[in-house]
Amino acid sequence: MSHAVRAAPVTRAAPAAAPAARAAAPEVVAVLALDGVLPFELSLPGQVLGTANEVARAPRYEVRVCAPGRRVRTSAVHGGFALAADWDLDALAEADTVVVPAGAGSLDPPDRAVVRELTDAYDRGARLASLCVGAFTLAATGVLDGRRATTHWRYAAELSGRHPRVEVDGSVLFVEDGPVVTSAGVAAGLDLCLHLVRRDLGADRAAATARRTVMPLQREGGQAQFIEQPLPPAGEAGLGPTLVWMEENLHRLLTLDEIAAHAAVSPRTLNRRFRAGTGTAPLQWLLAARVRRARELLETTALSVEQVAVAAGFGSAVTLRHHFGRRVGTSPHAYRGAFRAGPGTAADS
Repeated sequence: MSHAVRAAPVTRAAPAAAPAARAAAPEVVAVLALDGVLPFELSLPGQVLGTANEVARAPRYEVRVCAPGRRVRTSAVHGGFALAADWDLDALAEADTVVVPAGAGSLDPPDRAVVRELTDAYDRGARLASLCVGAFTLAATGVLDGRRATTHWRYAAELSGRHPRVEVDGSVLFVEDGPVVTSAGVAAGLDLCLHLVRRDLGADRAAATARRTVMPLQREGGQAQFIEQPLPPAGEAGLGPTLVWMEENLHRLLTLDEIAAHAAVSPRTLNRRFRAGTGTAPLQWLLAARVRRARELLETTALSVEQVAVAAGFGSAVTLRHHFGRRVGTSPHAYRGAFRAGPGTAADS
């Protein structure tokens, strides 16, 4: 990052004054705006980093929206409209950080000019960041090869399949690996931008920025709490009634022998049918069903965590917290705070 030096004037009658403290030039953050960009994600860096400037009471960031030909049209699905940008694509050459938001065309191979500018920025030491499926654009340049990265959970497998040299982690909200930072879907872009502020300006200013944007400085858990988890398929004929029965008896202590007896098969046959029909073992399916039930109760009732644990078949809040944390990536209390549909809830026990 460059620095400006400002010297005080001197006279012959007095000794030279001490030079003024070096004033750091603002970090230049280029936001790459390609046709089809999502308006919300395009605005995220400016919103968060601009707020950080207010907190710091100094221009610590200069955010530049850069578009090929200085013109861009946002995603038609998300209320498409045309924008005039102040900066062209070649302005990425001056950026300390380049942010690639998601767009309707992010899964398509980027233009050669975009690849060239991004790789040039990477080669000269700029920090690169992507929001949501903007990771596909970064991956197409090769800068993610050999690095950990993330994207929206719906596209994590596709990113991994297209770019096998990228270590894709679809369970986290954002990943920093060296000079490259990638984030998951939409709101995780806020997490990433706050992380950049924390890195650059420290935890105190990041926390103040988070408060002004009405965001937690760091959200608990990862993408697991947002992934849609429908009921597993019934599989082979005859297994469906047993799955329904298990759902109706989640509150009970069900053993493998009891489940097999209901299905009128041996435990060994039950295991084989479950794996063929649901892709998992009976007791693992039961555990997943109990976690689903706990999520439903946390979202829709005012039951205490202890009561939810009993109703979902975990027996105690300690056991619920253990399995809930492993599968959902956050605590029951934090999950309820994020997803509770109605008014106030009972206190966490």
